[in-house]
Amino acid sequence: MYSIKMVTTYLYTRYERFWHWLQMALIFLLLITGFEIHGVYTLMGFEEAVEVHNFVGIAWLIAFAFFVFWIFTTGEWKQYVPTTKKLFEVIHYYGIGIFKGEPHPVPKRKGAKHNPLQRLTYLSLATMLLPIQMVTGIFYWTYNSWEAWGLGFISLKIVALIHLAGAFSILTFIVVHVYMTTTGHSIFAHIKAMITGWEEIEEGEEVEDWEKPSLRECPETVSAEKG
Repeated sequence: MYSIKMVTTYLYTRYERFWHWLQMALIFLLLITGFEIHGVYTLMGFEEAVEVHNFVGIAWLIAFAFFVFWIFTTGEWKQYVPTTKKLFEVIHYYGIGIFKGEPHPVPKRKGAKHNPLQRLTYLSLATMLLPIQMVTGIFYWTYNSWEAWGLGFISLKIVALIHLAGAFSILTFIVVHVYMTTTGHSIFAHIKAMITGWEEIEEGEEVEDWEKPSLRECPETVSAEKG
């Protein structure tokens, strides 16, 4: 069985964690109200579900705009640059290697939080699936203005089908994503990291002294060592 020493490092900033859980809450509300609008069940009633869905959709759009601004102003966009290097090794790991106790081919580190498979997945979500879902949602919301805008040629049925397909795609991603959170060195390791910001990574993966909790939490120790 593969075994290696783990080192705790501060990997996720407050804003990253805030955005992650905020987006989770918004998407959850959108899915719940969206499926009610389609008549799958009744929780709050059709009209209220539509109002909540529209409000949350706008909130999600604004929050997403802030996230895009954040990743470009902080340089975090580099974490999402796609690469195929070791991509198939990562796919093999999640499909077979993880069940044999093999080491992760691309362990996390400060400068590269996402492996090749995650990069491609998150980039596809951020640049294709989510924008399509937002755009079709806006079209849905402004349906009564299509004629005035000269967009009467657009089919509401097609917009609705694309929006619904996007919802199921996002739901599928969530199911897979939740499963993937359990694939760390412990079942709740990744979830804990997204709550506290502290992640345990393999020793030797570019961990600076200030990131170590023993030093960060005990400044008097650092002062004593310097003295």
